[in-house]
Amino acid sequence: QAQLVESGGGLVQAGGSLRLSCAASARSLDNYAMGWFRRQPGKERQFVAAISANGGTTFYAEAAKGRFTIARGDTKNTVYLQMISLMPEDTATYYCAGVRTFFRSSYYTTEDKYTDWGQGTQVTVSS
Repeated sequence: QAQLVESGGGLVQAGGSLRLSCAASARSLDNYAMGWFRRQPGKERQFVAAISANGGTTFYAEAAKGRFTIARGDTKNTVYLQMISLMPEDTATYYCAGVRTFFRSSYYTTEDKYTDWGQGTQVTVSS
């Protein structure tokens, strides 16, 4: 399993930007499909964005389209979530998730497809 660690969360004003990072310790994410999820206050965890193992395919939740970008880093053990035009409703704990896969063009949008999870990083957007 990949040990995933998120970073980059914090407090930002509405309209601001943040870049979240997800790093795997002691393992390459080269054969992992990756995703970002978030849990807003009082809600269940929800899908945000996903990227295939080969980086060629991405998919976004409606709330993330046009504002968030998921990308794989130049090193093989990091995935990013760039967030712009943040809104107070983006306030949530953001989780990185990964699953080892042979299908390098596939992405996944549901929690049950992922085997490895980070502990989460808090993003707070003030109005």
